[in-house]
Amino acid sequence: MNRTTKTGVIFIIVVVIAVGAWFAYGAIADTDTSAMSNQSLYTVKRAPLTISLNESGTIKSRDQHVVKSEVEGRTSILFVIDEGVVVNKGDLLIELDASSLNDRLVDQQIMVENTAADHISAKENLEVVKIQAESNIAKANLENQFAIEDKTKYLEGEWPKNLMQADTDVKLAQEDYRRATDEFDWSKKLFEEKYLSETEFRADELALKRSELQVALANESLKLLKDFTHKRRLAELDSEMSQKKLALERVMRESASNVVQAEARERAREAELKRQRNKLTKIVDQLSKTKMYAPADGMVVYATSSEFSWRGDTQPLDEGQEVRERQELIHLPTADSMMVVIRVHESSLGKVKAGQRAQLSVDALPDSVFTGTVTKIAPLPDAQSVFMNPDLKVYDTQIMIEGVHADLRTGMSCQATVLVDQYDDAIAVPMQAVVGRDGQSVVYVVNGSQSEPRVVQTGLDNNAVVHILSGLEEGEQVLLTPPLSEERSGSKRPGSMKPKGAASPDAKARPKQPEMKP
Repeated sequence: MNRTTKTGVIFIIVVVIAVGAWFAYGAIADTDTSAMSNQSLYTVKRAPLTISLNESGTIKSRDQHVVKSEVEGRTSILFVIDEGVVVNKGDLLIELDASSLNDRLVDQQIMVENTAADHISAKENLEVVKIQAESNIAKANLENQFAIEDKTKYLEGEWPKNLMQADTDVKLAQEDYRRATDEFDWSKKLFEEKYLSETEFRADELALKRSELQVALANESLKLLKDFTHKRRLAELDSEMSQKKLALERVMRESASNVVQAEARERAREAELKRQRNKLTKIVDQLSKTKMYAPADGMVVYATSSEFSWRGDTQPLDEGQEVRERQELIHLPTADSMMVVIRVHESSLGKVKAGQRAQLSVDALPDSVFTGTVTKIAPLPDAQSVFMNPDLKVYDTQIMIEGVHADLRTGMSCQATVLVDQYDDAIAVPMQAVVGRDGQSVVYVVNGSQSEPRVVQTGLDNNAVVHILSGLEEGEQVLLTPPLSEERSGSKRPGSMKPKGAASPDAKARPKQPEMKP
């Protein structure tokens, strides 16, 4: 069959369906009173009305102690208490493998001892460096002071003395020269008169020349002292002072640097010692956490028994099984107070509010009825349900059970009836009688041999009947099977009609506070 033939066949089928729908509509339009009498009708009446929500739930302990693994990494279980055993506070629940922690403890103790020795060495070295720094600074300071005093000593002592000595030498040489000159002159006269031998004359002449040379030598020494020796000595003393001052500053800086380095090493060794001791303390603490004891009296419930795993691989606790850090292992519920957790579908979420009363029937205790109060509604849908079915949004809701009931156990199944609202006198119709048209609630009211649509104002429903706030009166009849089309023969469009009666709820249908009997 080619494409053109297929198109022709589809066109013929569409025409046949259209003709059939036209004749069916004509048959509905010709319905008489006998056809109306064959339809199901509901007579509107006033009666007490209770709006409630029924959901299944699970009994849980309101307060429970959770025992978690606090050992880092993954550890094997050496001992685990049997599930369902009633324990007292302080009883051993689980013991984990501690062999690796014991090895780490020995290694860490050795590390702490070595680090403590390094810290003592660094601390003593700091004291030695401080003493050496004080000694070096004192020595450099003394040498600098000596350099200053040497210059003062020279300027105020040695230099005047040397200058005086040189002047004295010049004056003595000059005095010797004058005496030698007088002796030579006298010897010359005596030599000329033949009273003195030539040898003696030559000796006096030599003494005169010697005295003359001594005067020249003394003058040169004085000149050398003033022009060269004094200036050089001053320069040497100034240089010595400058070198000693720089040496003092260098020693002070080096000493300060050495002290800072020694202090830094000491602090580093102290910090390392503290870190190693903290690691030792942590290992000791980890060893203590390999044994988990009951924090209170209660019945042992394995966490794996109360958890849901979408993988389906959750295994009960057993010896040899590995557990990870912060994994919940055991729950110890308290029997003093219990609660029920139900899951409310998003379509019914608007009915449930905190503070509403609820009646509870437990499957395991069919002869007992419990009461409670809604206390908490989860702000977000249950993640596991969303993961399993993204189109299913349910919200965990907690109902606190009143009183203390020793027969209740964690994990029991129950049925919860949440009382949403209660009326002594109200109008309600079956939910199938109300249909939606153009965003409005419409019922089809029987008028003689025909039915006409009427807009009504609806309230809450209890999955069986819906509360009619306005638009219907007692005694009127409505269709339980409203037509699927928006119009019928002899009926009016609902958008063209106004609700019958006042827009506000009937005065007799005012809700009263629900009363629950235990």
